[in-house]
Amino acid sequence: MNICMIGTGYVGLVTGACFANLGNKVICVDIDKTKIDSLNSGICPIYEPGLEELVARSRKAKRLFFTTDLKDAVKKSQVVFIAVGTPPKEDGEADLTYIEDVSRQIAQSLTSYKLIIEKSTVPVETGNWIEHTIKMNNKRKVKFDVASNPEFLKEGSAIDDFMHPDRIVIGAESKRAKDILLKLYKPLKATTIVTDIKSAELIKHASNSFLATKISFINAISNICERAGADILEVAKGVGLDKRIGKDFLYAGAGFGGFCLPKDLDAFIRISEKLGYSLEILKIVRSINEDQKKILLKKIENNLWILKGKTVSILGLSFKPETDDIRFAPSIDIIKALLAEGVKIKAFDPKAMEKAKGKLTNVDFCSDPYSAVKNADCVVIMTEWKIFKNLDWKRVKKLVKQPLIVDGRNIFEDPKKIINIGFKYIAMGRKI
Repeated sequence: MNICMIGTGYVGLVTGACFANLGNKVICVDIDKTKIDSLNSGICPIYEPGLEELVARSRKAKRLFFTTDLKDAVKKSQVVFIAVGTPPKEDGEADLTYIEDVSRQIAQSLTSYKLIIEKSTVPVETGNWIEHTIKMNNKRKVKFDVASNPEFLKEGSAIDDFMHPDRIVIGAESKRAKDILLKLYKPLKATTIVTDIKSAELIKHASNSFLATKISFINAISNICERAGADILEVAKGVGLDKRIGKDFLYAGAGFGGFCLPKDLDAFIRISEKLGYSLEILKIVRSINEDQKKILLKKIENNLWILKGKTVSILGLSFKPETDDIRFAPSIDIIKALLAEGVKIKAFDPKAMEKAKGKLTNVDFCSDPYSAVKNADCVVIMTEWKIFKNLDWKRVKKLVKQPLIVDGRNIFEDPKKIINIGFKYIAMGRKI
């Protein structure tokens, strides 16, 4: 098929490249000329394992194109995906300005039937507003359909998630729209749910909110483990083996980050309030997540006594490994809080350094982890990159000023190995 993908962020770029890899002709559109120029030069604006190679391969095969010309891209395509940003407002509600703007531009570009699909994560009833906006601006009265096709891509494994999905959700009201989407996704041979648009929109927010709930639950249990002298890794393993629960997202730590879970959690709380129902459980989930950062900071303070004038090494800046995304990353809040206390920060991350430099000042960004830990009074692990787990910790011991590790991600299965080297090791909910 001929596809137009509007928006080249994490979702749009990965989805567009993957559709091209399946044999479709995909035109990716973005208003950011610098980004489009970079993509046309073979430079990916984001880090995602395998993405740069996938984009290069599809461009070489003449199946993937990048442009700022939305009107031309819509004209040449049968299927139009909307994958623009829906950033949070001050009150947590999703800002749908870009959705409305793009919908208006699509309407003004219509010359023949198009299937317009919301790929961005949007509040329930957004599909109705997209349809309304297009009808209001569709001066030629060209036929079109609107559908919902929420994404379930995890940063760090997005390509694999697309090619081997747990499920594909299609929200469509007409047979024509359903048939097009079913044909588009047929090569993946995945479990497919076909439902109405509103149900599809809710599936996305409900899914992310449940995952956030699962993380906050295990974080709350980790705090109970510390007080009771139990080990959260053992507790999580015992709980996760129950097939009704599952082991995924049962990892205690400094709290969840990234753009999806925090944003979608806040948005779903606001959606429910606007519909006249208060999702109190999600407010507690959000509160627990914020508390985890305070708990980590207290661990650092309790083990350093006076923070002012101390040097703290931060290993990991991205909100999770295998991505350069620092949006809502707990590390950023931790660093800002420590800087406010007069702490000198040395930091290292394998992929997120450049983006972090745009968000943080007065931080010594180091070229490698060993430079980052040199003369540190405390080493704080904020992202579970494998490189940190596999460091030569005997060498680290010789480089630091104080042999203190605060592990915000519980990366060591057996902390005794670290303790035997001579470190004081502080984790989240572990029995040490």
